[in-house]
Amino acid sequence: MLAIFVITLFIGLLIARLAYLQIYKNTLYTTLSTKNAIDLIPIEPTRGLIYDRNGVLLAENIPVFSLDIIPLQVPNLGKTLAALGKVVDLNDNDISQFKKQLKQRRRFDEIPLKLRLTETEVARFTENQYQFPGVVIKARLMRHYPFGESFSHVLGYVGRINTDELGEIDQINYSASHYIGKLGIEKFYEEELHGNVGYEEVENDASGKPIRILKKISGTPGKNITLTIDSKLQLAAEKAMLGYRGAIVAIQPQTGQVLAMVSEPAYDPNLFVLGITQKDYQELQQSPEKPLYDRALRGLYPLASTIKPYLALEGLESGLTTPDYTIFDTGTFKLPNSSRVWHDWVRRGHGKVNLSRAITSSCDVYFYQLSTKMGIKLMDDILTQFGYGYLTGIDLDGELPGVVASPAWKLKTKGTHWFPGDTTNSSIGQGDMQATPLQLASAVSTMATRGQRYVPFLLLGEQLPGKTYLAHQPTTIDPIILSEKKYWDLVINAMQNVVDSPQGTAYGQFGRGYTYTIAGKTGTGALSKRRIPDEEDKQESMPEKLRDHHLFVAFAPIDDPKIAIAIITENSNNAISIARAILDYYLGAKPK
Repeated sequence: MLAIFVITLFIGLLIARLAYLQIYKNTLYTTLSTKNAIDLIPIEPTRGLIYDRNGVLLAENIPVFSLDIIPLQVPNLGKTLAALGKVVDLNDNDISQFKKQLKQRRRFDEIPLKLRLTETEVARFTENQYQFPGVVIKARLMRHYPFGESFSHVLGYVGRINTDELGEIDQINYSASHYIGKLGIEKFYEEELHGNVGYEEVENDASGKPIRILKKISGTPGKNITLTIDSKLQLAAEKAMLGYRGAIVAIQPQTGQVLAMVSEPAYDPNLFVLGITQKDYQELQQSPEKPLYDRALRGLYPLASTIKPYLALEGLESGLTTPDYTIFDTGTFKLPNSSRVWHDWVRRGHGKVNLSRAITSSCDVYFYQLSTKMGIKLMDDILTQFGYGYLTGIDLDGELPGVVASPAWKLKTKGTHWFPGDTTNSSIGQGDMQATPLQLASAVSTMATRGQRYVPFLLLGEQLPGKTYLAHQPTTIDPIILSEKKYWDLVINAMQNVVDSPQGTAYGQFGRGYTYTIAGKTGTGALSKRRIPDEEDKQESMPEKLRDHHLFVAFAPIDDPKIAIAIITENSNNAISIARAILDYYLGAKPK
């Protein structure tokens, strides 16, 4: 009887326990069961595309198959990697990139081991997949730049998210993303291009394998971006620049839209998408040609003689010179109470020179004399009005502001005082005066509009798929207003003579036969402080790296400017001929 009683007691307790769990705790355990059986799988949003102003695709997404690993489901990661190497072709970089991601991601995330599997690799892995729990083939969209090196400094590239970036981004929104914009447009407009993550509610079996999708929460794709860049003009500029180091920036004067932005040499951004090897990266980084260096945005060069039209405007506006004021240039100049001699670039000088001819022939002595009257403060004032010494505000990261030298700047940066000779050097854009090609283009664009100023920009418009296209509007800056409008005409006419007149410094190289009007100014960025007459003639006999840089700024047509351009060629005097090729192409005016 005792045994029956004990058995009956245990059966009663079991029934009570079952009733407690299934009735009283039903809600709790149903929820836990559901959670065990259902996963929320994040879905990476489709990255927005990038187009040029005419609809040419500059950055696209191409479908690829990647080999992904879910570390939590892999019994022995080391053995799995070794075994996978016999099925698919894995290199050291694939393993290295995977291990970096492994430290940054959660153990239940799908981490790419190899991107862009070949058809053969897909088939081979599929046959052997039963040997590799936790390893899956994933269909993805991968960023691709169809023009390769072209546009690389403008577009930048996407790369795998690193530890620093992981701490800054919205980790929920990037839970399915492995890539982020690193440079250029890809970085500056990362938020617009990335979009918002979506989710799938997936039911799993007891082993954790998905059975069916219960629910799909759609994310938001990234916006498609249209740039102000004219891809055909950009390619024409790159072709004209082929074989030279330097930069080209072309701007639409009436809006500030950047039509072309070239830095040569360039690099292939596609290398960075897959994960560039340390060896390849070091080769790019250590190359004497500096292909990773964005010369258009960050290159600092002497303003050289491109400074002279701006100083001429200030001289007229301040009454320190007039259109009729004439000097006699013998080729040399001395400051009062000084024995030092400054030379003109023409050994014997230019003879009788007024303001117009001083710009046309780039007479150094005229501007030496003008600077002694003007002083560095007035020189700085007019240069800063044209944007020198400040960031232009373009929609790219990494821009440098250049230098408008002044007594305060010199004391702060060099710890020495300003001397009259510093003003003399500055008057021809040498000494400490520095500017980027972007600043040079922006300033000459302001000259083209006779003082109307715009922030240079690259975003023409943006659009969510299926939604309305939103155009980006130009941003104006306070204009430069002169007391007499004729001062603009006087300086611009002199700049026209730089190209048109036999006395002009661009006359010989620019050539004849063009049908558009053009105003321009040449400049020579001396690589030393020498001012020896006619040393230009000896440049070809010097080692290339010691030769001067050459600058050319221009806009055309004069009465209705369609394009303003700045060109710098390092250690080469081909800036003018490159400008001719670009302007002929853009304005459709081929020489006869």
